[in-house]
Amino acid sequence: MEQLMDYVKPELIIVSVALYFIGMWLKQAAFIKNKYIPLVLGIIGIFICGIWVIGTEATTTRQGIALAIFTAIVQGVLEAGLSTYVNQFIKQLGKDE
Repeated sequence: MEQLMDYVKPELIIVSVALYFIGMWLKQAAFIKNKYIPLVLGIIGIFICGIWVIGTEATTTRQGIALAIFTAIVQGVLEAGLSTYVNQFIKQLGKDE
């Protein structure tokens, strides 16, 4: 967990929380199969992180645009992974062994 947190931007931790609740909602809504929920969360995470990157980074040069796209994708995937990790962690804590 510590290694993952080295790469996640602290100001985007709230995205993981939002993705966790979106994932719970998708699971209850049942219009998306469970196996596709992490993919959907990844796409939503990339979109949300993309909005954040555009709002906070200078994207006036090609290099700035490429860096913004890369940052949005990496942070979106990390946030979705973190929300899925938390979901599985909670499930495992609830199991009796």
